[in-house]
Amino acid sequence: MRTLQFREALREAMQEEMRRDERVFLMGEEVAEYNGAYKVSQGMLAEFGARRVIDTPIAELGFAGIGVGAAMNGLRPIIEFMTFNFSLVAIDQVINSAAKMLSMSGGQYNIPMVFRGPTGNAGQLAAQHSQAFENWYANTPGLKVVVPSNPYDAKGLLKSAIRDDDPVIFMESELMYGDKGEVPEGEYLLPIGVADIKREGTDVTVVSFGKIIKHAYVAAEELAKEGISCEVIDLRSVRPIDYAAVVRSVKKTNRLVILEEAWPLASISTDITYHVQSHAFDYLDAPIGRVISADVPLPYAMSLIEAALPNPKKLMDAVKAVMYRS
Repeated sequence: MRTLQFREALREAMQEEMRRDERVFLMGEEVAEYNGAYKVSQGMLAEFGARRVIDTPIAELGFAGIGVGAAMNGLRPIIEFMTFNFSLVAIDQVINSAAKMLSMSGGQYNIPMVFRGPTGNAGQLAAQHSQAFENWYANTPGLKVVVPSNPYDAKGLLKSAIRDDDPVIFMESELMYGDKGEVPEGEYLLPIGVADIKREGTDVTVVSFGKIIKHAYVAAEELAKEGISCEVIDLRSVRPIDYAAVVRSVKKTNRLVILEEAWPLASISTDITYHVQSHAFDYLDAPIGRVISADVPLPYAMSLIEAALPNPKKLMDAVKAVMYRS
């Protein structure tokens, strides 16, 4: 099977859907003439022209609103934010227009659109450019929130997101665009809301999503050397969440650790913890563990970034704690 970069898988998904459906178009900062800030849309202006690959000013609220209006009028926009940190400027259109329009119109207006771009830490970008907002958007009725972790999932989920009749938040990472993975030649779609077991295990369930799940793979390999078998679940979407997959795994392993790049209060891990203790309490042999970000704006210094964010060592310690082997 061929190997593609994460950015190439995203580009291929958009190209295939734009060839399939002339109502699909891409709009955002630097997506056209510059071939994308992260070269995700490289070559798309040449193929589809300036009417379907549209550069915008640095005005997120404005072009997000244009996208909502286009979706109300039968088009299927893909709105790229250079980073989801900038989506805060547009959050009124995302939450008060895109997410609510179907309900407020009594079912008359679907909003078939995708808001996509990178989220979370990407190195020394400091506090205003290093935030993870998955839980913010997942808290909003009317939105779907997808966070892929590899090129295969990214392509299949983005194609499903573009075809979805509801607004989808599609969150990527600057640190993943160069990641390589196997992607089939033929067309395929992956359902939104279905988690994937990336590694089978028997002793403890580790749940994560997005780029941070790579720490789980490293930790699981190291823990296996110590006789601890981790089952690693990639949620792939955080609205809807595949609670059933998590509960099934916990009933097998009897222990759960959740790995997430997020502040502690009202995170995705908080919600999963509540759900598991509500539906699998009698199966738990230890309190649920969480490995999350420190409750601070992300610093600039590399040493402080390392201290603030999850890493494989912190995850290994948490797994050993629920195994009573710390």
